[in-house]
Amino acid sequence: MRACLTLAAALTLVAPAIPAVATAPVSATQSIAVAAAAPDISLANTKAHLQQLQTIATNNGGTRRSTTAGYTASVNYVYDKLVAAGFSVVKQTCASGCTSGAGPNIIADWPGGGGDANTVYMLGAHLDSVTAGPGINDNGSGSSTILEIALTLAAQNPAMLNHARFGWWTDEEQGLNGSEYYVSTLSTTERAKIKGYFNFDMVASTNGGYFINRITSAIGQTVKAYYDSIGVQTEENTEGAGRSDDASFNSAGIQTSGVAAGASAIKTSAQATKWGGTAGASYDPCYHKACDTYPSNISDTVLDRAGDAAAYALWNYAVGTPASNDFSLSASPTSGSVSPGGSLTTTVSTALTNGSAQSISLTSTGTPSGVTVSFSPSTVTTGGSSTATITASASAAPGTYTITLTGTGTSATHSATYTLTVNGAPGCSQTNATDVTIPDNTTVESLITISGCAGNAGAGSTVEVHIVHTYIGDLVVSLIAPDGSVYTLSNRAGGSTDNIDTTYTVNLSSEVANGTWRLRVQDAASGDTGYVNSWTLNLAGSTPPACSGTNGTDVTVPDNTTVNSAITIAGCTGNAGSTSTVEVHIVHTYVGDLVVSLVAPDGSVYALRNRTGGSADNIDQTFTVNLSTEVRNGTWNLRVQDAASADTGYINSWTLTL
Repeated sequence: MRACLTLAAALTLVAPAIPAVATAPVSATQSIAVAAAAPDISLANTKAHLQQLQTIATNNGGTRRSTTAGYTASVNYVYDKLVAAGFSVVKQTCASGCTSGAGPNIIADWPGGGGDANTVYMLGAHLDSVTAGPGINDNGSGSSTILEIALTLAAQNPAMLNHARFGWWTDEEQGLNGSEYYVSTLSTTERAKIKGYFNFDMVASTNGGYFINRITSAIGQTVKAYYDSIGVQTEENTEGAGRSDDASFNSAGIQTSGVAAGASAIKTSAQATKWGGTAGASYDPCYHKACDTYPSNISDTVLDRAGDAAAYALWNYAVGTPASNDFSLSASPTSGSVSPGGSLTTTVSTALTNGSAQSISLTSTGTPSGVTVSFSPSTVTTGGSSTATITASASAAPGTYTITLTGTGTSATHSATYTLTVNGAPGCSQTNATDVTIPDNTTVESLITISGCAGNAGAGSTVEVHIVHTYIGDLVVSLIAPDGSVYTLSNRAGGSTDNIDTTYTVNLSSEVANGTWRLRVQDAASGDTGYVNSWTLNLAGSTPPACSGTNGTDVTVPDNTTVNSAITIAGCTGNAGSTSTVEVHIVHTYVGDLVVSLVAPDGSVYALRNRTGGSADNIDQTFTVNLSTEVRNGTWNLRVQDAASADTGYINSWTLTL
């Protein structure tokens, strides 16, 4: 949440939900009857998204500020999840009003299930953090909540009464800039279609409470009805008024509400009595600080209830009335790659969502020439599952395809999508010739999967690109490596010239060759459209990387504490050797206190030293270990336990050779 210049003297905000109030689904007898039963949003899945955002921040200087690589990685994480789930997703560049270098907004529309396109209900949250920290409560909590709701909507794929849209905003912490830009780009007609916007900013404060934005509005009363149904009292979000992205929509005349759990304001005694927690302390003690981390700065209870309240609102306004007997259908996994002549499987699962069970016949559409899908069994009863086997013949053309898996019941029909990549022949060069349309102000991707190419890519790797477009100065063209690294090929160059037919040379020597590579094309302006015609990736594979690694980062070893130092091995084939070595350098004033072990990626522990050496200083030793039962690739840890008091030290460095 953006910092406010002035705060009212008296603020009434939220406290953590200490009382254990049941969170059962709202019953049909409660005050607001939703068209279709709102789902219980998975707390575990929401927290998994938070863990990913924490990891992204940790790997990018401890922040996800809108102008940093941490924000870019956050955008790509959310974008990839939404695309895989079947959303129509746009990365919207903030062309004016944002901090220089700020990343894009993400706008995701759910195309499934129909619904009135002129009646839009929107959930939004800002994705950026302040510079000082990773922003896990502010606002990873809101971003992760609406991401999981979007993925749940896609998995259930219910009939839609109205249109559902989701937004993740850039540059909120610098002044609500991303959401203000989005609203400013809407025509009068498009603004009028948005009948309600729900904002989620800081929804898991550890000393928080239950605040609703504009609680007396019609849509605010709907959110309140959910909390009423589980016996939780709510208050108006006084502290957050005008300080988050709902203000951008409200100023444009769009009805708004949303949920918050409080920021830096102080919890009153009355609120502590009502919600639990600590009176006289701020709702979020880590507000805009480095300690806003996962999992320490998250209240599971407050977060769980916020997700269910948000789903309750969306299902109430956007989801249509289910069939008298209805079900959901999903596929897991939702994507995969196969070489010609091979096959893979996905599990198609059904679940009862209304009424009674029914017989469901499974079919597929959208399979390319040379690809077939078979189901075992081909008919299931609601609650059952089937294994879909996808087989590519030797003549199947390389490319990426969307296959629709459909369940037709006696009372309802639902579908799920599966993204299939057919590999080219094994080797270091592949082509994807499947056309991919590039609409205005949209980001699209075309995939190539490389297999059978040993080692890393070459320093002289090439990317041959053929894009048909009437104004290539609109386009940002990038190559995305399997590990997510971005290599920019063309950044809005070429002005009004038509088409890109260029071969780019890129140093990819730090990248493992095998894996799925993406050509990402962003149309960053209006007025001209086109399509990716084809592209070819030639990685000119090089010598396989050495199966060794060194971690030279110091790790303090306090008294009576266990610490780890990690090395990740990638690009090595097979198992480790029977004479693998672990070279250890530990600075310590009494090595007899130390237990030193190597922990393999599968968790197996290999003892190197066990409190030997007495009062000697330091360990500078190379250990030979039989690791022939262990797969080389993965994360290995040097684990050091100080098992006594009075002497301390640190891991200086260690080298693993497999």
